[in-house]
Amino acid sequence: MTLKNHLPLIHRIKISPVLGRRLRVRRPARFILRSALCPIPHVLCALLLAVSACSTGEIVKETSVTSGKLNGLKEEDRAMLDEIKKSVEQQDGDDGISKVIQKTPHFTVPEYLVAYPQGRGAESDYPVGGNDVLSITVYEEEDLSREAVRVSGKGYITFPLVGTLKVSGLTTTEVERLISDKLAEQQYLLNAHVSVMVTEYNSQHFFVLGAVDSSGSYPLQARERVLDAISKVKGLEHEKASSKLMLIRTLDPDTDKEQKLVIDINLRDLLDRGDQASNIYLCDRDVLYVSPVEHYYIIGQVNTPGSYDMPENGITLVEAIGMAGGFTRIASRNSTRIIRVEDGMEKIIEVKVDAITDAGQKIHDVVIKPGDIIVVPESFF
Repeated sequence: MTLKNHLPLIHRIKISPVLGRRLRVRRPARFILRSALCPIPHVLCALLLAVSACSTGEIVKETSVTSGKLNGLKEEDRAMLDEIKKSVEQQDGDDGISKVIQKTPHFTVPEYLVAYPQGRGAESDYPVGGNDVLSITVYEEEDLSREAVRVSGKGYITFPLVGTLKVSGLTTTEVERLISDKLAEQQYLLNAHVSVMVTEYNSQHFFVLGAVDSSGSYPLQARERVLDAISKVKGLEHEKASSKLMLIRTLDPDTDKEQKLVIDINLRDLLDRGDQASNIYLCDRDVLYVSPVEHYYIIGQVNTPGSYDMPENGITLVEAIGMAGGFTRIASRNSTRIIRVEDGMEKIIEVKVDAITDAGQKIHDVVIKPGDIIVVPESFF
């Protein structure tokens, strides 16, 4: 028996107009031979498939925008493409914080808590600062008690009998001890029992930006956490908010060691799954940025063109076309293009989709990025 009679059945896979339905076409049964009788042909089969894929030329080709051509688009598709480009450019221009985030080191919540254990909120007291308002009570000495003592911008208060005291940076417990010690030093009152409470928090602030109902600056109170911040802004814009919350933290502010880092928090885990580890204590100058839902776009010869939310786990080109209902009858499937902007440069990625699906070349499938525009032109044949 000759070698060609040992060749096993080779399946040819065709894709129907709607991706996801695969029609298997078998060769006549006389060519079938069990692999147990002849294992070598499997290697030859794989080689034949590889040669077949290579014979179609480059499956994925990337070019600059000046050399890439978008033939086969209808006028309305071209108009939609221009409109999408303008929209994406506008979003990039408005979202300057994204550029800051890209340049800042990122930590997951576990990574941050290991690197910075103080983030667990071991300190139980609030450090007093400029413009805070204090209520100071001296028990059994009503004449010394004061209801509204404002801390100056430089961090000082004035208290009866002891004069001016610097309190900024001290916790309320430390302020209590300071006043008691000063009264004893001046021999006015020994072992004074002093209570200090912050009645207005004005010295520290955090910021909430992005897809929330009330973005802006908020005073930071004692031992507030991420969920407290979300509550203060009256929640998220659920139709616009993604599951990504980025907490931008400033370490050692106003010193030579000042630096920023980003803590990545999954809002779904925090809000829906009770992940309390992500409910981090807030610090002065924290910025919480709720990232809006990111989109990709698909126009041209697909059954449902338009804007699509970027899935949390990502999506590939073939999957995106499937989400859009697959190709139309007149789609130029192997002229599919992806318009992408990276580092301010626009590029065009040309993809022969049939070479990916027919030959099972999933490794060549292109991962779609936020802001990508998928263009499927019309076939002229």
